[in-house]
This record gives sequence, C-alpha cells and structure tokens, in this order.
Amino acid sequence: MQKRDIFIGLVVVTVWGLNFIAIKIGLKDVPPLLLGALRFLLACFPVILFLPRPPIPWPWLIALGLSINVGQFSFLFMGMKVGMPAGLASLVLQSQAFFTLLVGVVWLGERWSWNHLAGLALSGSGMAIIGFQQGGEMTAAGFGLTLTAAACWGIGNVIMRRATQGLPPSSMLALVVWAGAVAILPLIVLSWMIEGYDAWLAAYHMSSLASIGSIIYLSFFATLVGYALWGKLLSRHPAAVVSPLALLVPIVGMSSSALFLGEVVSLWQGLGALLVMAGLVVHVLGGRWRPVFLYGREVDNFRN
Repeated sequence: MQKRDIFIGLVVVTVWGLNFIAIKIGLKDVPPLLLGALRFLLACFPVILFLPRPPIPWPWLIALGLSINVGQFSFLFMGMKVGMPAGLASLVLQSQAFFTLLVGVVWLGERWSWNHLAGLALSGSGMAIIGFQQGGEMTAAGFGLTLTAAACWGIGNVIMRRATQGLPPSSMLALVVWAGAVAILPLIVLSWMIEGYDAWLAAYHMSSLASIGSIIYLSFFATLVGYALWGKLLSRHPAAVVSPLALLVPIVGMSSSALFLGEVVSLWQGLGALLVMAGLVVHVLGGRWRPVFLYGREVDNFRN
C-alpha cells in the first residue's frame, strides 16, 4: 500500500471505531430501533436518487438488507441500550468473522484451515471470559444481544459473498445505500410495534444537539464516507491486504470509549479482550504463516 492508501485505511478505522461512541450518545435520547431507522433514512435519501441499483437480484438485495442492516443493527443498538459498553461492543461485534466462517462452511461447503480453528478457539475462550465476567456497565442481556448482532452480520457477509460475485468494489457505495434503503421500513415497523408512539414522541421532545449529531455521524460518516473509502481501497488492493486493517477497529473503539466515555474494563474482561484480538489476528493473518521443515526441525516462515 502507498502512504496515501494507508492513511485512508486509518481514517476508515478511526471513523468506524468512533461509531460506537456515536451510538451510545444517540441512545440516550432515541430508542434503539428508531435510531437504526433514522440512520438509514438519512444515509439513503437523497443519495439513492443518484446511485443506480447495484446489478444483483432483488431477493439477494433484500436478504442482505434484512440480515446486515435490520438484524445486526437492531440487536447491536438494543444490546448497547440494555447494558453493553461501547468499547466491548466494538470488540464482541468482530466475532462476525467466525460466524461468517461457520455459515460459509455449512452453507457454501467452505473448508477450514488451521488458523481458522486456532483463531476460533482463542476468540471463543475470550468471549466466554467476557460473557461470564459481568462487571462495570456490561449485562448478560447486552452481551447476548451484541453476540446475536455479530451472528446476523456473519450471515449477511455470506449472503454478500454469494450476491456480489463479479461485482466491482466501486459498486460498494451503491450496494450499501440500496441495502440500507431495504432496512428503513422494517425498522420503522419494528420500532412502532416494540417501542411505540410514546417513545417516538419522547425522543422528539428530548432530542439534543448531541443526539442529532450522533445520527448525522452514523449516517454520513460511519455509513457513506466509511464504506465509500473502504470500497476505494478494495478497488486498488486485494481483500487480503485491506481486511487486516479492520483489526484496528476494536482497538480504536475500546481506547476512545475509555477516553471519552470513561468506560472501565475489568481485569478479566481485559484478558478476554486480549484473547479475542489474538484469535482475530490468527484468523485473518494465520493463513500466511507456513510451517516448513528444515533439518528435522519445524520453524515458522512468514510468507510476505
């Protein structure tokens, strides 16, 4: 990567890491499902009027919008509302990498590699530690909902893989906008049924500049700017080069949450977080490590 592209990647990682702080701020005044609907409403209109629909069948586009946008963000926002700290949410959500792998193995018949199994074992151990060690602001309900959000993201990733075969990375922004538009009506209906009119009215009267700013951030920066720049990187470099940058998102999320929100991670939660990050590194980068035998001894050779 050139320095310019590395800088772009770091901008995207920072934007997505701070995204969790924006969610936490927005949830103070706006119900979670309504916040999700407003995010996609603001992100998609009027931008969608200037972007042609990506060349994928409607059933795939609808499935993508329902899994990643409705499923992921409904559970994530509700989880953060009922007791999932922003920093830990940014970490736990990255377990989507393993849900993607599991769904891919079952649905697409993809094969495991040693680094996938090792990464799953490490991250699974870390998730278990985090889940069982309730402390600070985290609740079991918040952890469970966030993990469910990661599962929805993983399912959506496999759907995207099937639906976008042969689609150029330059179509990423159009795909994000159109799949986001699919999510607006379901989120509004769910919010009306679960949260109700009174919650909408309260959000209207209680909305502050901070909550309005968080919605703008989620819609414009985290959605449009983030995915547009990410698609630009994918159009210039192989996915194997770009995707490891996403490992920095929970680092930004946890450090910024501690700095701006004063979130504190317990000793056991910190240990769990380290195991999760180690597992993600092995999962993403381990395929490049090749054991070779030299004079009867096994050594690790990193293939660039």
